[in-house]
Amino acid sequence: MTSQLTAPRLAPLNPLLAAEQLQQELSQQGIASDVHDGYRLALVSVSVGLVVWCDGAWFWWRVGWNGDHRRVLYARHPAAEPARAARRVAFRYADLQEQHAPSVVIAEAGS
Repeated sequence: MTSQLTAPRLAPLNPLLAAEQLQQELSQQGIASDVHDGYRLALVSVSVGLVVWCDGAWFWWRVGWNGDHRRVLYARHPAAEPARAARRVAFRYADLQEQHAPSVVIAEAGS
């Protein structure tokens, strides 16, 4: 007899509630975001280049580009774990902040 490893099936949550939980978790890490919903999806807009989608079962966000296959790469995380998802999103946010430092004009306006 062979055993197969399969991912557990997750019962979908309300996408808006899951997105709002993610927003709260990001806020606790000092990251502001906006939540939008419609068409049975919710979006958490974190920054330019970082939008987290939620369908109630999963959060997913863009993490890069595969030039060989000419396609976008995504990370995903179960919507039932907003705290852990927020930690991963926060790492991506930090990466984007390092890659795209504010322009001199914006940096001077903030001081």
